[in-house]
Amino acid sequence: MPIAYPDILDLKTTGQRFVFGDRETMLYALSIGLGADPLNAQELPFVYENGLKAVPTLATVVAWGASPGPMNLNYLMVVHGEQSVELHRPMPTAAELLADSRVVGVYDKGPKGAVVVTETVLNDAKDGQPIVTLTSSIFARGDGGFGGPSEGQPDPHPRPERAPDMSLDLPTRPDQALLYRLCGDRNPLHADPQFAKMAGFPRPILHGLCTYGLTCRAVLQAYCDFDPARIRSHAARFSAPVFPGDTVTVDLWRDGDVVSFEARVKDRDATVIRNGKAVLG
Repeated sequence: MPIAYPDILDLKTTGQRFVFGDRETMLYALSIGLGADPLNAQELPFVYENGLKAVPTLATVVAWGASPGPMNLNYLMVVHGEQSVELHRPMPTAAELLADSRVVGVYDKGPKGAVVVTETVLNDAKDGQPIVTLTSSIFARGDGGFGGPSEGQPDPHPRPERAPDMSLDLPTRPDQALLYRLCGDRNPLHADPQFAKMAGFPRPILHGLCTYGLTCRAVLQAYCDFDPARIRSHAARFSAPVFPGDTVTVDLWRDGDVVSFEARVKDRDATVIRNGKAVLG
């Protein structure tokens, strides 16, 4: 069934309730590689309940399943396109949330597929105030040709022309996707070899949002002294898959309060994250 345009733009849900606690906060940090050295005093607060801190990109998993409603896409052919997290206050380590989600744009790329952009605002159930706004785009490779607009998306954040100011090598483990999927996304693409082959990959791939979390970890380490309250927003575009066991090199450029970043796997000469932008406060 093709995308029903423009009706899809009316999809929205409000007040979806989610609860998370320190267990989810620590599991997420472990799943993006923090705490690999238990004696690292800067990383320990992310994986230990004594003085616990939350990685800002934890926001991408604590309300897993929040959506504006059924969009009738071929999910076997769907890949993550872009993700942004805008924090209205520091990410808590435990909370009861009310999620409001809507479709904000749909773009027809013809035989290449369709881009669907959604927004989810996570509100604190105690005071009703927003904690974070999540904006996601997905590329539905099997759903183009529905007659919608092809243009209108914002231009991507440009990468600085100079050499990176800093580069960090972040290894992933062979079991990284199996751990990360316990945060909520149990798509078999990240665990089942046969399913991965049906989707066009030689073996299971790492979740794009796990790679996204790695880039936030790099910004925390490079420019925030591991203080998550310093990150106001974090956005990136996904450009190629990471396979569990790859080492991800994050290239960073700082201009005032703006940190630009890209991520690559040197062994395969693959750029996996492009047009990254973090804003510090």
